[in-house]
Amino acid sequence: MRIAVYGGTGQAGTEIVAEAARRGHEVTALSRREPTAELPAGVTWRHGELTDTADVAAVAGGADVVVTAFGPSREPGGNPGAFASQLVPFLHALNGTPVLVVGGAGSLVDADGVRLVDGPEFPDAYKAEALAAADALAAVRDLGDEVAWTFLSPAPVIQPGERTGSYRSGADSPVGTSISFADFAIAVVDEVERPTHRRQRWTVATD
Repeated sequence: MRIAVYGGTGQAGTEIVAEAARRGHEVTALSRREPTAELPAGVTWRHGELTDTADVAAVAGGADVVVTAFGPSREPGGNPGAFASQLVPFLHALNGTPVLVVGGAGSLVDADGVRLVDGPEFPDAYKAEALAAADALAAVRDLGDEVAWTFLSPAPVIQPGERTGSYRSGADSPVGTSISFADFAIAVVDEVERPTHRRQRWTVATD
């Protein structure tokens, strides 16, 4: 398969690119800045801006699946709240090419139906980013049938760690507390290869 990964040089994106390449797919990693580390053999890097919808359409036209591994702005002076308004035109520009959106965990709900981001224990340092990602999920769910999306939220804690090769999956509530970026990438590429959550949000965890 031809897989284009936007945000392909970030923490999640790097692992997704590596997992897809490991399985023999033709992978293009897109980002605003050139990678600082060597990419896996056979992976092509390309400059990509999510706001350049004409270029996004061109990239999507040459891909079987697009993965978005970027999120709300973390740059000094950036506006995390603009994420949803940037993501929606990007998704429309794909012109029907299937897309897996890497989301956040803050919009997952607990046993009482309360979003994690709204709970008293949610860290203030990550609240603006989590609320922006939750807004993005709401916007994606409002899209019409012309966008073939899947939205994957990680466990509440996603971090570097062991590639165990397994994970649990669920719908809108956490199925564990943590997952490594490597195991998260396995779930992403499994879904890319065998889509089972079209126009659904789902989540994965290992521990």
